[in-house]
Amino acid sequence: MNSIINTPEGTRDRLFAECRDRRKIQTTLTALFQTRGFAEISTPEVEFYDLFIRSGNPIPQESMLKIVDRSGKIMVMRPDCTTPIARVAATKLKAVPLPQRLYYNETVFRSGAAHKGGSSEIAQCGIELLGAGGQEADLEVLSLAVEALQKVSPNGCHIELGHAGLFKALTEELELEAAGAERLRRLIEGKHFAALSGLLEPYQDRRAYQLLSRLSSLFGGAEVLDEAEALVGPRPELIYLRELYQILDQAGYGSLVRFDLGLVHQIDYYTGVIFRGYAEGAGAPVLSGGRYDNLLGAFGRPAPAIGFAIDVDAVAACQPAPAQPGRLRIAMTKGRLQDKTVALLERVGLDCTPVKNPGRRLIHALPNYPLDAVLAKAPDVITYVEHGVCDLGVVGKDTILEQGSPFYEVLDLGFGACRFALAVREGSDFYGTYKTRRIATKYPNVARRFFEEKGMDVEIIKIEGSVELAPILDLADAIVDIVETGATLKENGLVPIEDVAPVSARLVVNTAAMKLKRKEILDFIAKCQQGLEEV
Repeated sequence: MNSIINTPEGTRDRLFAECRDRRKIQTTLTALFQTRGFAEISTPEVEFYDLFIRSGNPIPQESMLKIVDRSGKIMVMRPDCTTPIARVAATKLKAVPLPQRLYYNETVFRSGAAHKGGSSEIAQCGIELLGAGGQEADLEVLSLAVEALQKVSPNGCHIELGHAGLFKALTEELELEAAGAERLRRLIEGKHFAALSGLLEPYQDRRAYQLLSRLSSLFGGAEVLDEAEALVGPRPELIYLRELYQILDQAGYGSLVRFDLGLVHQIDYYTGVIFRGYAEGAGAPVLSGGRYDNLLGAFGRPAPAIGFAIDVDAVAACQPAPAQPGRLRIAMTKGRLQDKTVALLERVGLDCTPVKNPGRRLIHALPNYPLDAVLAKAPDVITYVEHGVCDLGVVGKDTILEQGSPFYEVLDLGFGACRFALAVREGSDFYGTYKTRRIATKYPNVARRFFEEKGMDVEIIKIEGSVELAPILDLADAIVDIVETGATLKENGLVPIEDVAPVSARLVVNTAAMKLKRKEILDFIAKCQQGLEEV
């Protein structure tokens, strides 16, 4: 009965001040877009699912909220504004000459992970410049993006530029297959420094290796372009980014423009300059955009295009500037990982006495370094970092694999090493049958992905306690669990038959904090690396 008067997960009512704050931001942005010559467009909240498949839109299908109409066709709640606008430009506006300047003030709908605190309804204000290519169009949109962020971000903001063509060109030089290029892209985008180095090691004799191995760490001011050119020479993508910066700098925007050459998201969608915007007090980027010259062609009207969208609610939720700027906050996993983390930090001279003797306090300030520590359970570490209330976290790879990683995974700390393994009763033939196998595990997402990659149909049963009991009681044919020495398995008549994934402690960083507190976070990462080298 109560569910009738509650809102569905991912949605909520907004009252009074929240409505006022949201409307103020929307009014400010739409007024700015109008003064720049953009006209408003509105598309239906429901679109055919096939529209987004046809367009090559990068939003994964599991993120789309689907419904079925009376004829049985699959429809989705609008997950994106750009694709429907491209549809309109290629149909209803086909007779209207290009370029077309359009803006929108709409809600998009995306299915988030359960109990993550995110919203399925996202208020967006954005623009699309259709039918205009080249530097002049890019500058028009970039300058508008900077000005829009300035108007709605009282605590400060900046945008970061990258280029989709840079990663594509470098991977082509390495002659990587599609799967290898995608794995490399994920490592660079997630700033997995250690794993990236291992993947690229066989290509050290290639010139492209020099830049690819550094791509994830090349973010900051215009100096990153100098660093990149020192590695591979004046590539056209780097030259183009420098030209954009010089013109924006002359226009007075230079202090608000930075670079991240590791911006390699959605590379099959974007075709040129890509950019993200950050606002002080936000735990994630609040603006995203780029050039996408292939989209309109999917609807029969080939034309270049560029645009961006601002997350209105994320801007409205920005927290005030901290009372002590420059301090970092780290979430540490309680227990053995906490002890190992403290030992690592003490090796490089950090006084961790407050963490070792926490008493009843919940936040522990280190006396000789600008760092506050929060002690938490592993899943909560991820939650705190994801939402930006902690800048950094130390958590096991097992938790990351199970819960996802909406943050940068910057260091493999090495301690807490073990592995995920598939284990069965000794003497059983797990793979020698067509029967659907039952798998017991505390980590259903890890197990599901493992068997999906094998193309196996299994039934997964989530267990909270001793997973080893499930095969003994004939509840399951096998288990997927963390194995350190294998002693517990052996004592219960189980044997590991296949490794699923290695596990160890990782240092993770909130995506916005990495950019807004770059100097402080890189200094802390360097200290951790120093501590690891001293072992």
